[in-house]
Amino acid sequence: MILLPAIDILAGQAVRLAQGKFDASTVYDADPLQAARRWVQAGARALHVVDLDGARTGTPANLEHVARIADTLDVPVQVGGGLRTLAAVSDAIAAGASRAVLGTAAYSDIDFLDEVITEHDGRVVVSVDARAGRLAASGWTEQTEIPVESVIERLSARGVRRFVYSSIERDGMLTGPDLDGARRIAGVVRGSFIYSGGVSSLDDLRALAALRQVNMSGVIVGKALYERRFGVGEAQAILDGHA
Repeated sequence: MILLPAIDILAGQAVRLAQGKFDASTVYDADPLQAARRWVQAGARALHVVDLDGARTGTPANLEHVARIADTLDVPVQVGGGLRTLAAVSDAIAAGASRAVLGTAAYSDIDFLDEVITEHDGRVVVSVDARAGRLAASGWTEQTEIPVESVIERLSARGVRRFVYSSIERDGMLTGPDLDGARRIAGVVRGSFIYSGGVSSLDDLRALAALRQVNMSGVIVGKALYERRFGVGEAQAILDGHA
């Protein structure tokens, strides 16, 4: 597994939200590139970038920052937020994204999903964001009653092989990961997935690694890194099985 530091961009700044709430944001870096450079210099092998403005409006708004990060740093950068058309996905990839993370549009527009998989097959990731085990959409602002397991099964049948699973209740709260949720998701994902939400300590990472789910390929961490709960290097050592 690899550690992916999260860089959430809102109004051009690197921020963290609490439970996905836009009115509960904390600014950590005035320039997202500063955050990206810090994590890569500390040993990050990949980055997870979210265009929060794009997630809220449905149209990417921070691709210039994605381009600056990708041009400056030699690590893969997966990017999500507002990627709801084939053109938007292509623009993100042209800006330097190694993978495009789809959200709402992947569930609501099957034709769009088919187009993106056809055009960018190996670079497609779908984010399945859960609140109480049910899918949340539109930048986490809309709550559905659809179980996330059924969403993953349906998307897998359409050819999706890479997922991000986010526990919204735990996101930005430093309350520990949703181990039961991660285990359930591992049971239905036929490809691979990255876990996100609530990681607050090295022990949390040890707990995720101890699940020994071969299809869990990484862990996204945000606030714990920004709050200096632990460093990138020691976290990656745990996920590598060396600590």
